[in-house]
Amino acid sequence: MDMVYSAAAVVAAYLVGSLAFAVIVSKVMGLSDPRTFGSKNPGATNVLRSGSKAAAIVTLLLDAMKGFVPVLLVRLYGARYGMEEGTMAMVGLAAFLGHLYPVFFRFQGGKGVATFIGVVFGVHWLLGVATGLTWIIIAVFFRYSSLASLVAAAFAPLYYLFGDRLKWYAERPVTMALFAMALLLAWRHRANIDRLLKGTESRLGAKKKEAGAAH
Repeated sequence: MDMVYSAAAVVAAYLVGSLAFAVIVSKVMGLSDPRTFGSKNPGATNVLRSGSKAAAIVTLLLDAMKGFVPVLLVRLYGARYGMEEGTMAMVGLAAFLGHLYPVFFRFQGGKGVATFIGVVFGVHWLLGVATGLTWIIIAVFFRYSSLASLVAAAFAPLYYLFGDRLKWYAERPVTMALFAMALLLAWRHRANIDRLLKGTESRLGAKKKEAGAAH
């Protein structure tokens, strides 16, 4: 029965992750489908290009919550149903994969930054704060959202390992899931990485005509 609960949790997390809130929020608020303009990426950054900051903020928060809530629920209540850290790791990865490859939207999803941050906060709030601050610091100093996302994702599993026996016990399944998500996030940002290397990536605050997208 424990395996059934764990499997159900993983499937549920994937389905929740598959809710493309960039598309849903844009439709509800009467905005253009984010897959039809800008970077064509269904993420908060591209929603912002519609001119609605409110829609972008709502999208960002909902994308983060679909990573945060499933992980937090398993962390807090999973033990009652025989779920351990391995299930928590799989649930986080499933929610992240749902965002990248949503079953409800022909497997064409976003780049996963907000959902990744949500998963990290679900693992431990302090880990989330450290990862979020890393994003902010890189974004402020270099003004590249994509670079900030890549660096924050790369450091998250390292922070998790550094915090072992200080703030939490680093579990191997969680470590592996964090590294896997960081690699997948980098893969989804490969076009951004290419533009960063060429010096053509758009900066935060740049005019709309400048190409590039972080999420």
